[in-house]
Amino acid sequence: MPELPEVETFARSLRLELTGREIISAQLFWPRTLSMPAPEEFLEQIRGQEIRQVTRRAKYLWLVLSRGHLFLHLRMSGDLWMRPSPHLPEKHDRLHLSLSDGRTLVFNDIRKFGHVWLTNHPEDVLGSLGPEPFDPAFTPQVLHARLLARHRQVKPLLLDQTFLAGLGNIYTDEALYLSGVHPLRVSDTIVLNEAERLYQAIQSVLLAGIEHNGASIDWVYRGGNFQNYFRVYDREGQPCLVCGTPIQRIVVGQRGTHFCPTCQVK
Repeated sequence: MPELPEVETFARSLRLELTGREIISAQLFWPRTLSMPAPEEFLEQIRGQEIRQVTRRAKYLWLVLSRGHLFLHLRMSGDLWMRPSPHLPEKHDRLHLSLSDGRTLVFNDIRKFGHVWLTNHPEDVLGSLGPEPFDPAFTPQVLHARLLARHRQVKPLLLDQTFLAGLGNIYTDEALYLSGVHPLRVSDTIVLNEAERLYQAIQSVLLAGIEHNGASIDWVYRGGNFQNYFRVYDREGQPCLVCGTPIQRIVVGQRGTHFCPTCQVK
């Protein structure tokens, strides 16, 4: 699933392509792609909208329109392409947006888990999200306070988008390793200096991921090379880059989790 760096990469690559373009028409090929509004309303409301801004919040791609907001969540297999118009729909295309520059924005989603929202009220989609990792108001002290307010294993807690928005499996494993925090640590046992290291590690791995255009580890997301810089993720049995101990993989909260048993003490 694309995480914050991958969605940020999409946002940056589409910003020049989409900003200032008008949506001439839309074709919806899988109605359940839409979370809101109903398909008929969507097709009517999206027509004639100008794309004013392309940005991101957490794992959502956010298009600010002249009359509302369009959100796309790629989930497990969603992808976005720019194609010349007219573009004949391919097997897994779910939505086409025909643009005023003669091209089509294609939302392709093999597994059909992705979702699209068109709303006048961004809080309808974003209201339950936790803080953004790069928000200046999100500080090490804020992270520590939020950790102390919960009594949960830290790995699934960091994956909880209501706790902190944008992290997924890859960057959580990498951040925990970089900070020396074991994925099974209970959040309210983490002291301030550990929270400070975790805060710095979260920012560090996310910035590295963005610098390398995200990670390409399967057939879905393409173009990134952060996978060449993984320290623990997908390195089960390989030596830790610091101490040489074989990296272990366990399942935490139904998610595969990679860590070094020597560098990350429970």
